[in-house]
Amino acid sequence: MRKLTGAVFQSLDGVMQAPGGPEEDPTGGFALGGWSFHFWDGSMEQPFGKVIESDYDLLLGKRTYDIFSAYWPYNQDNPIGDKFQRINKYVLTHSDEPLSWDNSNRLSGDTASAVADLKRTEGRDLLIQGSSTLYPPLLSAGLIDRLLVMTFPVLLGRGKSIFDGTQRPSRMKLADHFVSDSGVMFATYEPAGEVPPGSFASGEPSKAELQRREKIQEGSW
Repeated sequence: MRKLTGAVFQSLDGVMQAPGGPEEDPTGGFALGGWSFHFWDGSMEQPFGKVIESDYDLLLGKRTYDIFSAYWPYNQDNPIGDKFQRINKYVLTHSDEPLSWDNSNRLSGDTASAVADLKRTEGRDLLIQGSSTLYPPLLSAGLIDRLLVMTFPVLLGRGKSIFDGTQRPSRMKLADHFVSDSGVMFATYEPAGEVPPGSFASGEPSKAELQRREKIQEGSW
């Protein structure tokens, strides 16, 4: 079965929208596109290269596909552009617009079902780039095998995120980590089952605590 990795650029407050440039994705009035640019330095080449230089096919949402297909086919002198041109691009879309970029393949229907079917086929492992809308259903379905979150030391206030509150609660374990010279934190996580509840409280609850719980039950807390 193919493995699926999600690789996310995000701010400290969880915004992943338009890290590459002002015109990348201004939807929703987002005016801070290109926020990641000044944090890239030589220390990031090795940890990011482990992902971008590995063997994979791309899994994309339609808007990220539109961004990539308007840029990378015209920049094949860049090693990334050359690679993206050659590999398969699987695009989750409800649109009937033609996918004109070489080696593009349409996936339609329910996101989780379509990706589960794709993972069962023969081929290279899969990498998500951008495509914020794919994460909640794929995380909830347990279909993401590795999640690389690259957190940049910047606050953006609002914008698209990989989390929208609908993803199923689950535990993750840290598989790898790195901090760049500019303060970008690379953290790679793998699924680790259900969230185990626990409590730091010991002994019987105090009278004040019982009263507090009563207020919670009454909705007056």
